[in-house]
Amino acid sequence: MNVSASESLVCIGIFDGVHLGHQALVTSAKTAATHAGLSLTVCTFDPHPNAIVRPGYAPKSISDLAHRKELLTQCGVDHVEVVSFTPELANLAPLEFSRDFLRDRLGAQIVWVGENFTYGRNGSGDAKTLTENGIELGFLVQIFDLVQSGGTISSTRIRELVGSGKVHLAAEMLGRNFILSGTVVRGDQRGRELGYPTANLDWDDQLLVPADGVYAGYVIVSGDRLPAAISVGTNPQFQGRSQRVEAYVLDRTDLELYGARVGVEFAEFIRSQEVFGSLDDYLVQIAVDVATVSELLPPEPA
Repeated sequence: MNVSASESLVCIGIFDGVHLGHQALVTSAKTAATHAGLSLTVCTFDPHPNAIVRPGYAPKSISDLAHRKELLTQCGVDHVEVVSFTPELANLAPLEFSRDFLRDRLGAQIVWVGENFTYGRNGSGDAKTLTENGIELGFLVQIFDLVQSGGTISSTRIRELVGSGKVHLAAEMLGRNFILSGTVVRGDQRGRELGYPTANLDWDDQLLVPADGVYAGYVIVSGDRLPAAISVGTNPQFQGRSQRVEAYVLDRTDLELYGARVGVEFAEFIRSQEVFGSLDDYLVQIAVDVATVSELLPPEPA
């Protein structure tokens, strides 16, 4: 077991999405760590614990691991410790986890957790148990109340909102728009033929995808944030079967994004997927969608 080179204030949790509740916890912990002369470490898990303890019931991830680490770092975290969640880890008793990981591996002097935190074999440990472990092992425990914003902010609620297309409400809990990351791959080229070339996204199937429909949003590539009309669904106009995420960057037919790693940012739901009576009707609706997206999205600062 590696012992941390410095003593730490440790925040522990999954932190999926790094929503406003997570941000409040980490920001407060940063202030407390600074006052105590400690580094701030956030301990997160990959994969989601349910993937191990309840196979088949793991929720879709709001953000991939790289984005999660980036968001945590932006909150002022000194170190993000990614713990590989394994069957062996899942079987540890609460005291074993507190000793082996929090004290010995992370050098925890203070541990911060949300009030709904559970850990240890069969989820047998909770915030009260952790406090007792801390007394025995020599670290303090701070329990953080869940943040409210029109109801408790939670990753579960955010998944429900994104999954039903209510991305603008999810953004209120995330503190930013929902982003799905992936790699641009070659599609069937139909959009290019119709005058609206799209970036077709290939994403990890463990990631959350918004409900089928058309959205206003952005394509984020190489630091640029480009306004886009986004389609999620099977493309029923052409009898598609597999789910796709395609984004047309407004007024850009010159982009060559194949192989690029991009983020597709969802700002507003526009309409559900539907089938039109003719190709001309379909093209008219695309033009309407593009105009709607252009009106909805504020211009990017120069």
